[in-house]
Amino acid sequence: MPNPIVDIEACRGRQQRLWNTIEPLGVDCALLSRRESVQWLTGAFVQSPFEPLAVLAADGHMMLILPERQLGETFAVDELLGYEAKWHSTTRYDQHAASSVVLQSRIKTTPKRIACEFSSFGPYHLLAWNTAMVDIDSIVAELRRCKDSDELALMRRANEANQAMYERARQIVEPGVNELDVYSELVAVAVRTLGEPPTYFGQDFRSASRGGAPRDRVVQAGELFILDLGVGFRGYHSDNARTIAVDHQPSSAQQHAWAACTAVFQLVERTVQAGISCRQVFHEANEQLNRHQPWVFDHHLGHGVGLAPQEGPHINPRWNDTFAEGDFIAVEPGLYHEELRSGIRIEQNYLVTTDGVELLSDWPLGL
Repeated sequence: MPNPIVDIEACRGRQQRLWNTIEPLGVDCALLSRRESVQWLTGAFVQSPFEPLAVLAADGHMMLILPERQLGETFAVDELLGYEAKWHSTTRYDQHAASSVVLQSRIKTTPKRIACEFSSFGPYHLLAWNTAMVDIDSIVAELRRCKDSDELALMRRANEANQAMYERARQIVEPGVNELDVYSELVAVAVRTLGEPPTYFGQDFRSASRGGAPRDRVVQAGELFILDLGVGFRGYHSDNARTIAVDHQPSSAQQHAWAACTAVFQLVERTVQAGISCRQVFHEANEQLNRHQPWVFDHHLGHGVGLAPQEGPHINPRWNDTFAEGDFIAVEPGLYHEELRSGIRIEQNYLVTTDGVELLSDWPLGL
């Protein structure tokens, strides 16, 4: 897969923001070992099962270690090193160890205190370095929330595939179609739109169900088909949802539930701005939707999207996040009940701006 044009300036800006944030921790360097973090800082998209490493020093020097086959690509780094990810075309099982050997051979002076991501920090480094460590998982996750223009460009490209998939779904969803055939057709649409295989494909492809993988099942008139779609474009994700009435003749109850769900977007567009509590917005939306019992809304209202399908901020009562400028959010109200056969979920994407929110998924919402 060809590497996208890396925005060197944007990556360097993220490197500087990271160092400015961790410098008060008194560390000598930052060791990034999550693929997403490495891409965020350097522009290097490395797919599983390969395990890159990036080291950011106090003077701004960025070292990147990744599979040798990617050494010809351009990244926002000062030093680029390769490791043997394959032996005679066979993928090695010890990817972390392989990249770590190269790192340890390059670092001649053991750092006294390093910032690292505990969730992906392997024992290979612990065995080699008797040094103090500071966990920066939450710091990196928080910094990744603010999307730069190069990140938004990749996410908009992913969303173009989603838009095309929904257009095709409205053409082919009808009584008698098999869920697996819908899924297969939408995969093909995503590939054709992106011009290459997506790096992720999900999530929900079921009729008369709250969600899940497609089944070998023929859909029936009167059912609602929830499509919660997401693709990955070179590491960055999309995530939005639409619900389609299988026979294109929604019942009065289904139309009422649809109106209740879409009314939540008016609340979001009226209230969300930087500094507002995500938990507060969840509770206000939850109160609106609970007026329609026995229909049920019992999941989060939304989340951030980026290098992961779900990241901060969390529009969820279990977190106490606040919205921040640069957040790319997915808002997904829903109502579910057997009377609705079996429910509605609609998901819109917004960018949190200085003035409020900008709608990024302005496509038809109707049943």
